[in-house]
Amino acid sequence: MTAPSLAERLDGLLFFPVTAFGPDGALDLDAFRAHVRAGVDAGAAAVFACCGTGEFHALSPAEFGACVAAAVEAAAGRVPVVAGAGYGTALAAEYAAIAQRAGADGLLAMPPYLVVADQEGLLRHYTALAAATDLDVIVYQRDNAVFTPATVVELAKVPNIIGLKDGYGDLDLMQRIISAVRTDLPGAGFLYFNGLPTAELTGLAYRGLGVTLYSSAVFAFSPEIALAFHRALTTGDDATVGKLIDGFYRPLVNLRSQGRGYAVSLVKAGVRLRGQDVGEVRPPLSEPAPAHVKELAELIERGLALLGER
Repeated sequence: MTAPSLAERLDGLLFFPVTAFGPDGALDLDAFRAHVRAGVDAGAAAVFACCGTGEFHALSPAEFGACVAAAVEAAAGRVPVVAGAGYGTALAAEYAAIAQRAGADGLLAMPPYLVVADQEGLLRHYTALAAATDLDVIVYQRDNAVFTPATVVELAKVPNIIGLKDGYGDLDLMQRIISAVRTDLPGAGFLYFNGLPTAELTGLAYRGLGVTLYSSAVFAFSPEIALAFHRALTTGDDATVGKLIDGFYRPLVNLRSQGRGYAVSLVKAGVRLRGQDVGEVRPPLSEPAPAHVKELAELIERGLALLGER
């Protein structure tokens, strides 16, 4: 019997763990394993290790490899592990090789570092990365890597490029991309992910496009809230969706907008608030202001109360 592919296994809420550091700033693999295990036990459908929330940018290649291996160990085959890969083409290929040796099931290919490339250059970059690995690749659209529908069609033709994660948020563009791939590559089974920060806030809009997969930063610190929202969204319980957006997610996004880097540092603060000692963020990120951490704690309590958990 053939084992299911990564694309077939990505069905549910996607967990992007933070990377744990000790008081001295060094990697804390024990705390990281515990964090990953807690997420898998709570019901994550996949673990995306060492990506944006996991401070990929702040990890050395050796630390990256150790973290991916620790995530694979903690997941223990229960769910797939997808690792980040980024920087220029040569370095991205090196990170892909490290992830493959560490046992990852796939890659999230982040935008190339620093340069703003044209569509031909982006296509060459991601095609070369995919050719350098046996792993399946999900391309992350954001910042300096925004694609035309024609480019995504070409990416979808690459056998091990299986999907597009959208962190750009242009719904008109996404509709045209989905339509172009569906028209030019019928039956391709190409996957789409809502990858915006606090993706729940735009979940209804993406659901209208047929995009149901998304990454949840909230899951890292409050899987109860994240899973309740996911259930409501996937079953069409729009009353619960609206209640959680109004009472928790919109205030959370308002709080997130109060500081640079809060899409990572505020999530890490939330993980600590829930009792997991994962340490602080590494430079160049900074810790959230104490008043904002207090506000986050109150928001978590409010969100749990909406579920009847408090």
